[in-house]
Amino acid sequence: MRWGEAGAFKKVKALVQRVSKASVSVAGEVVGQIGQGLVVFLGISRGDTERAAQYLAEKTVSLRIFSDSEGRFNLSALDTWGELLVVSQFTLLADTKKGRRPSFTDAAPPEKAEILFERFLSHIRSSGLKVASGRFQQHMLVEIHNDGPVTIMLDSKEKYPEP
Repeated sequence: MRWGEAGAFKKVKALVQRVSKASVSVAGEVVGQIGQGLVVFLGISRGDTERAAQYLAEKTVSLRIFSDSEGRFNLSALDTWGELLVVSQFTLLADTKKGRRPSFTDAAPPEKAEILFERFLSHIRSSGLKVASGRFQQHMLVEIHNDGPVTIMLDSKEKYPEP
């Protein structure tokens, strides 16, 4: 499969932060909260597929960024029964090459992005871990207690780079 072909991966991105706790609120109401685990900001681009969402979901829960007894990053959310808070964030796809105002033309249209966001959540939930989320296309306040701090960018292009 070549870059740009139908069904090819574009650039679904997930910014993953290891946290001691986190919550997300909409209009003053807490709609999702977790204890120790991961906050995942998910950006979905035009041309993305469910396959890309599944790949990033599996990568996210398997990412070894929790410390073992020797203090090394050897454990994943699956190993530690970490909780996940997933927040849709189209701004991860900002193009800042020109001017001072970011362009978001690479972001998927909301109706498509919401479907893939829900599919990502479904794949994460199938792991058996506790999963909370923000509300799609809503103004949200996210409170994060970044642990470490540890912040990792995952990109579906890592597995399927441009030719």
